[in-house]
This record gives sequence, C-alpha cells and structure tokens, in this order.
Amino acid sequence: MHLQAIPDLPSVSPGDDLASMIIDLITADGMEVLDGDILVIAQKIVSKSEDRYVDLNSITPSANAVKLAASVDKDPHLVEVILSESSEVMRHAPGVLIVEHRLGYVMANAGVDVSNLEPAATDSERVLLLPQNPDVTATRLREEFENKFGRRIGVIISDSVGRAWRNGSIGMALGVAGPPALWDRIGETDLFGRSLRVTQIGFADQIASAAALVMGEGAEGLPVVKVSGLSWESVDTHGEIVLRDKELDLFR
Repeated sequence: MHLQAIPDLPSVSPGDDLASMIIDLITADGMEVLDGDILVIAQKIVSKSEDRYVDLNSITPSANAVKLAASVDKDPHLVEVILSESSEVMRHAPGVLIVEHRLGYVMANAGVDVSNLEPAATDSERVLLLPQNPDVTATRLREEFENKFGRRIGVIISDSVGRAWRNGSIGMALGVAGPPALWDRIGETDLFGRSLRVTQIGFADQIASAAALVMGEGAEGLPVVKVSGLSWESVDTHGEIVLRDKELDLFR
C-alpha cells in the first residue's frame, strides 16, 4: 500500500468545486492515477465547500442547552449547535459532551469544530459542522474522479475521532463510495481451518486511519491523500453499514 498526499491544496471556501480543485492538483503534479486508487478527503474541506459554518452569535440557546452547558463547562451557544446536530446525548461530564450525531455516529461535540478555520469577521464566532450527507458527497466526488481519470476510483471522507477505551485520536470514515466500508469475512477459515464466526474488518476506517498519519492533525495542510495498492471490489453499500444496531450495542 502506498499513501501520497496531494500537495498545495489552496484554502477551501463555500461553493468551491472540490472535485475540480483536487483533479487540477493531481494533474499539475503529474501524479499517476491507477485503477483501484482511493482518495481519502478530510471532512473539514468538504464541510467548508458545503458552507457548513454556523455563527455562534446568531444562535439563541435553549433552556436545555443552558443547563447542559453549565454541567460541561461549555458555551451555551456551542452546546445548542451540538444539540441541533444530535439525536441523543450519550454521556457528559465537565469538559466532555458525547452525543449520537444525527447520522448515527457516536462522537464528541457532534463533530462541531473550530480547529483549522480561517479567522472570521470581528463580529462573528464561527464553528464548522460535519457534511450534510457524507455518503452522498463521496458518491458525487467519486463519479467526477472516475469520469476524469477513466479509472475505478474510491472515495472516503474521513474525520479524526477519539475512542472510548483508549487515549489518542484515529481516522474514521464518515462517507464511503466504491470500496466496502465493512469487509465481512464470516464463513472464511483461519490458518488452522476453523470457521470465522464474527470477523468483520472496518475496511474504510482502517484506510482512513492510515491516511490520517499522512494528513496530520495540526498545520500540515494535507487534507487529501491518495491510497494505492489495495485490492477491493466495488460495492453499493455506504458508510452506515458500520453502525452497530442499538439493541446490539452493549456500551450504551
């Protein structure tokens, strides 16, 4: 497997044609695009292109947001935005607010973020939400990449998330188009012929996590990574297949 960052991506603004920006950079750099390549794209630039900004000064916190904000020591305006993006508050403590995002992902602050955002106007305090529908966006981007390069291309929209039982963040797939989000190996055998009964591999998550090592988490400015050398077959399922049913989730 080979991972290569797409260099020199300019700052992304609302309404920008993200596919064209990435295609132009790949072409200008003379980068070879192979059949089966996967482009991992950080959700932040997708959200920026979709204008998923919210000005906290425009938000009126509800009574529930004010009460919860006092418990978690966060701005009530921010908590109101987090609640608007959430279907359920899972856990909270001072400094920590874990929710189920409206798309089904369990994450801190519903993915609402301020890191790596360009300074806003002096009377504005902006935050950025996750993309409206990462799977739909991934599918659209994949079609544009395949039409341009004439190759079988995969697209993964990724984000960095924490984990319940371990310190440190990893990359996670929010949207997937092309490769399987979940590699189901149930029914195969191990080295000694035993049947695999529960083995399912988070294929897209593993790729997103590998790409995160190249993207970085700070000022690297490398939000797009091309992954080559993996073998995969195109599927029609999307990222939601990795979400465990609530009745099977023993950690809630």
